[in-house]
Amino acid sequence: MNNNEFTTRLAKAEKHYEELVTRKNVPADDLNGVYTRYAYPVLTAAHTPLFWRYDMDPQTNPYFMERLGINAVLNSGALYMNGRYYLVARVEGNDRKSFFAVAESDSPVDGFRFRDYPVRLPDTCPEETNVYDMRLTQHEDGWIYGVFCSESRDTSSNDLSAAIAQAGIVRTKDLENWERLPDLVSKSPQQRNVVLHPEFIDGKYAFYTRPQDDFISTGSGGGVCIGLVRDITDPVICTEETVISPRRYHTITEVKNGAGAVPIKTPKGWIHIAHGVRNTAAGLRYVIYVFATALDDPSKLIAEPSGLFIAPHGSERVGDVSNVVFTNGAVVNEKNEVYIYYASSDTRLHVASTTIDKLMDYTFSTPSDPLRSADCVKQRCELIEKNLRYMEQHR
Repeated sequence: MNNNEFTTRLAKAEKHYEELVTRKNVPADDLNGVYTRYAYPVLTAAHTPLFWRYDMDPQTNPYFMERLGINAVLNSGALYMNGRYYLVARVEGNDRKSFFAVAESDSPVDGFRFRDYPVRLPDTCPEETNVYDMRLTQHEDGWIYGVFCSESRDTSSNDLSAAIAQAGIVRTKDLENWERLPDLVSKSPQQRNVVLHPEFIDGKYAFYTRPQDDFISTGSGGGVCIGLVRDITDPVICTEETVISPRRYHTITEVKNGAGAVPIKTPKGWIHIAHGVRNTAAGLRYVIYVFATALDDPSKLIAEPSGLFIAPHGSERVGDVSNVVFTNGAVVNEKNEVYIYYASSDTRLHVASTTIDKLMDYTFSTPSDPLRSADCVKQRCELIEKNLRYMEQHR
C-alpha cells in the first residue's frame, strides 16, 4: 500500500495543529475602557487533538480522512488553580452530540491543550441524550462542582425537537475523576443555565436558576432566580426561587436571561456576568450583561448597569447560531485580573480581560436603564451637559 498521501496529509495536519496551539494571542483594538478583547479564539474545533478526529493507522485510514469530526468548541466553565488556567469546554461532534473536555494552560489567553481523553461522566441517566454548558464552582466545602444541562427527548410529544432540560450535577477534586449526583429538583419542569454559588448561605447550598415552562420558551419564568438546597447529595430546592435579575420589556433580557459565570466576589458585592436574549427579525440575539448582588444577601440586587456588556463583533457574529455571545466561565487570578471566556455564535471560544477594579467601576458607576426612550434621552443629555461644562472649564 502506498502511504504517501497519508504521510503528507498527516504531516500537514500536525504542522497546522502546532502552529495553532502555540500561536500567541494579542489584544484587539477595544476602546471601551472596560475590558480587552483578544484577536484570536482560545479554543476552536481545530484545537482538539488530531487523534480525537482521525484514525492514525495508515492501514485502516490510507487517505487520512476524518472519522469522527468536531463541529464546534464553545461554552466553557473555567477555573484558576495553582497558577494554571483550566477550561471545561463543550465540544460538539459532527453528530451534534456534545461532551465535555478539559483544556489547560499556563496562560489565560493562549496555549490551551486538551487532555488526552474527554470527560467521561458517570452514565447514570439512560434517557439522557445530550449534555452541555458546564459551570465550575470551587465551593467552600472543598469540592469542585460542575453544573450542566442534561437534555433528554420529551416523549410526550411527537415533535422530534421537543426536549426536557434538567440541571445535572457532578463533583471532582482533580477534574479527572467525577462523581455524578442527582439532578437538581425544583418546581419548574425545565431548568437550564443553573449556577452553584461558591459559598454557603445560611448553611445551605445556593443555586442560581432559570425556571422555564418548556425547552425553548421561559413562559412564566421571570428571570434569573436564587433558591437554596439543604443537602447537595439530595439537591431539592427547599425555598421559593426568588427572582434577582428580572426579564423586562424592550430590553436585552426581554425574551429570556440566564446566569453565566459563577459570581465574582468583590469588596462591593457579588458581580454576576450573565446573558440576555431578545428577538429580532434575524432571530434571537444573545448578549452578555452584568449585575451585582449584596455580599450579605446574594438574593438582593444592588447594581444593574444599563444595557449589554459584551455583544458579538465582526466575525464573532458568524457561526452555527449567528449573532450570539454566551459565557459560563470567568476566573480571577492573584493579581486581581479577570478573564471572561465567552463563545461566539455557538462555534468557538474567546477571552476578554479586565480587572476587579475596572469591573467594579463598570458595575457600580454605570447608570441603570431608565426603560423608556424619553428617559434615556434625558439621561444621555445629562451626561453631555456634564461633559461640556467640564471641557469648557478645562480648556
